[in-house]
Order: sequence, then C-alpha cells, then structure tokens
Amino acid sequence: MDRFIAQANIAHFEDLLARETDPEKRMMIRGLLAREKEKLKIAERQAETNQKRAAPSRADDRSV
Repeated sequence: MDRFIAQANIAHFEDLLARETDPEKRMMIRGLLAREKEKLKIAERQAETNQKRAAPSRADDRSV
C-alpha cells in the first residue's frame, strides 16, 4: 500500500512540476517529490525484505 501511495504522489508532483512556473513553488514541489521518492525506496526495500522472509528456505525443503 505504501508503494502505491508513494507512486501516486510521485506522479502527481511530477505533473505539478511540469506545469508550475513559479520558482518558489517549483522548489517546494521538488522537495516534496524528493521525499516521496525516498519513501518509495524505503517501501520497496521493506517489500523485498518481506518477500525474502516469506520465501521457503532450503532447510524447509528437507522436511521429513
């Protein structure tokens, strides 16, 4: 869910940035965009970690 929200926010901020001409507003939008990209990286790392935890290990394959 976090990844979906971050991706939607990134798309939104990129769209705003493409249309905004005021330098101060553009600077603010760039900051928000950078934060969302960082949130996305964190969410992707967490999802990757969760997938690794959920994957069966070799020890699990050697059951009875």
